Amino acid sequence: MGSMFRSEEVALVQLFLPTAAAYACVSQLGELGLVEFRDLNASVSAFQRRFVVDVRRCEELEKTFAFLQEEVRQAGLTLPLPEGALPAPLPRDLLHIQEETDRLEQELRDVRGNRQALRAQLHQLQLHSAVLGQGHGPSLAASHTDGPLERTPLLQSPGGPHQDLRVNFVAGAVEPHKAAALERLLWRACHGFLIASFRDVEQQLEGPVTGEPATWVTFLISYWGEQIGQKIRKITDCFHCHVFPFVEQEEARRAALQQLQQQSQELQEVLGETEHFLSQVLARVQRLLPPWQVQIRKMKAVYLALNQCSVSTTHKCLIAEAWCATRDLPTLQQALQGSSCSLSLAGRGWRVRASLKAPAISLVCLSACRVPQSEAGVSAVVHRIPCRDMPPTLIRTNRFTASFQGIVDAYGVGRYQEVNPAPYTIITFPFLFAVMFGDVGHGLLMFLFALAMVLAENRPAVKTAQNEIWRTFFEGRYLLLLMGLFSVYTGFIYNECFSCATAVFPSGWSVAAMANQSGWSDAFLAQQPLLSLDPNVTGVFLGPYPFGIDPVWSLAVNHLSFLNSFKMKMSVILGVTHMTFGVVLGVFNHMHFGQWHRLLLETLPELVFLLGLFGYLVFLVAYKWLRVTAASAASAPSILIHFINMFLFSSSPTNRPLFSGQEVVQPTLVVLALAMVPVLLLGTPLFLHREHRRCHSRRRQQPDKDTAGLLDLPDTSLASQGSDEEKAGCPGDQAEAEFVLSEVFMHQAIHTIEFCLGCISNTASYLRLWALSLAHAQLSQVLWAMVMRAGLSLGGEMGVAAVVLVPVFAAFAVMTVAILLVMEGLSAFLHALRLHWVEFQNKFYSGTGYKLSPFTFAVEGE
Repeated sequence: MGSMFRSEEVALVQLFLPTAAAYACVSQLGELGLVEFRDLNASVSAFQRRFVVDVRRCEELEKTFAFLQEEVRQAGLTLPLPEGALPAPLPRDLLHIQEETDRLEQELRDVRGNRQALRAQLHQLQLHSAVLGQGHGPSLAASHTDGPLERTPLLQSPGGPHQDLRVNFVAGAVEPHKAAALERLLWRACHGFLIASFRDVEQQLEGPVTGEPATWVTFLISYWGEQIGQKIRKITDCFHCHVFPFVEQEEARRAALQQLQQQSQELQEVLGETEHFLSQVLARVQRLLPPWQVQIRKMKAVYLALNQCSVSTTHKCLIAEAWCATRDLPTLQQALQGSSCSLSLAGRGWRVRASLKAPAISLVCLSACRVPQSEAGVSAVVHRIPCRDMPPTLIRTNRFTASFQGIVDAYGVGRYQEVNPAPYTIITFPFLFAVMFGDVGHGLLMFLFALAMVLAENRPAVKTAQNEIWRTFFEGRYLLLLMGLFSVYTGFIYNECFSCATAVFPSGWSVAAMANQSGWSDAFLAQQPLLSLDPNVTGVFLGPYPFGIDPVWSLAVNHLSFLNSFKMKMSVILGVTHMTFGVVLGVFNHMHFGQWHRLLLETLPELVFLLGLFGYLVFLVAYKWLRVTAASAASAPSILIHFINMFLFSSSPTNRPLFSGQEVVQPTLVVLALAMVPVLLLGTPLFLHREHRRCHSRRRQQPDKDTAGLLDLPDTSLASQGSDEEKAGCPGDQAEAEFVLSEVFMHQAIHTIEFCLGCISNTASYLRLWALSLAHAQLSQVLWAMVMRAGLSLGGEMGVAAVVLVPVFAAFAVMTVAILLVMEGLSAFLHALRLHWVEFQNKFYSGTGYKLSPFTFAVEGE
């Protein structure tokens, strides 16, 4: 069978990598993504492994890359995606990358620091200019004097004790939210022995750290006395004010202001050059950082993989063990030989070109690749080794099958070479969903939505979208496509399109024939609100509807009763068929693993039990559909009563048999089904116990004969693929020691109880198909009747109807998408998921394996 129906054959291989070529070989394996390495140094600490120093160097580079990337982000720039396939760099190239990275980091730090210092200095100059140019002026000090001179002291009192004291000034700037508090504190601390003036700066100044414009408040404080001055300076320091020198002379202030403006212009020119240089450095980072990130990530992955290898006793090669698909073994061997040979040729070319006196540039390039002569001709070796561990599961998928395989893997990854339910889920999952979601209109909307995603799947904007809900829908686009398509199909069967029936074909019922032959008069029609169509009347029932349910049923008052009966029986038939198919798939597992006894001791009793009880119920439904006609419908027997009497070993005189011999067949089937329970319970444990004793006695009779070794086994990796009790039949002392009859019996008892009770509960569980289908149909009908039909009946004239229908249709569309498509669709999806996980897959699928996780450089989602 193909890899989709069963996991591929996976082998354990051993790789012998020459020390000089190990890095190149592992790098090539990372590009191909063929093998999953096993850790041969599990007992060794991560800090004591061979390549831990190289891993640390890569991690240090990643930290530097994170700093550079953050600098680019803060500058409002984005890093472009690396172009082309970038291989892992050679170890000798790491030094060059590290030097360039350190240089860029140092340049960025220096330029950032210089720019920060220049901005802070420019900010100080701008604040100082604002203080000097705000117009506080010395007129504040001269306002209390009679003379116009600026040197006139403030608060001068002729002949007073303080006539020799002169007025001093403290000028600066403070943030607006601190100005009021600063003014109050100055007044209270100095007891009013000062005059303070606060003014807002007219222009906003750019902050030196954030770069955002901010408003400042300048202040000028006039005081006299040294103690008052000390208090003022302490208070301004506490409020983190910017204090600047202030001169009293107007001409001196103007000269200082001109000098500050000139210095500001010079600083702005220097700052512009700094910004230009910074943009050049960031442009280099944008160009170099993306490929470096990819290369260092690959190099780190290579060294981490090499840390899982062990060193040979001669220290000339590394030994690795890895899982690899059997079909990929030739590709693996070819890749290793190619990597080894390329390195060998490089070493050999270095010697030849050196003897021929090649140009210096070629000599330098090849000298870096020089390989010791003892290792130049050694190539990597790979060979298959036996193993008793269960190999990982490998199932290759594509865009279409990935979502269906994801549904199966969410339940559990299958055991190695176990039957994979995904190919059958491609059909059964959308179909069971459509049974619960059957509507032509709703299915068509879902189909078109999924089709739009499928057609746009190669667009970069669609593939790189980060919205989580969108990613969920996009990854399951093919699943939604089939779900919508199957919903259209079942919608045609139910004859429902937005809960309305469509007359694609002529109806099979004739009202005219019933009226003509029944003699309905006008008085009779006026007295009878409901009229029944009798199919026994000639010409009333012309034949079955060509496809689906006849649209005349949508007009009948017993429409719901008819659909309930039809959908309930349909659910039972689909459920029993689905479960039987799951039991049959278990046959392929038993045949593949060589467990032939399970066919007779498990599969056959399970089929007899399931089909003898519930398969017989399906037979009764189908037989009644085919044999009972309209003429005998009134006296048709009840299937439910027959099925109850079957378990009670009784019969009902008022419920006639469906076929002759039914009284004998039903008890026989019950007895046969009950007889399968002890076979299912005791058959496998007793058989394994007998096989265990036979193997044990055979070893006693031949004590000198050695048991078969691992290399003599045809495929030892398959010996452990069965359940735990199957190990009793395996050769070897380990399998003999693991066999415990009580554990085997307990395991089989749990399986028997689970299957027998599960047949009853699982069959009833499939009735959710009927319940959700009914709920979806009724909800659609309610939405149509209460929104669209009510809107259509509001407007009698054409203009009024057109105006009314716009909001009505908008409301109907929104509620259809939100309630019927999203909520009902999610409900039907979850119920279909449960039917596959619990009712279907537990019949044959264990899901106790683990995925093959190959060593690859590819990032998930790329």
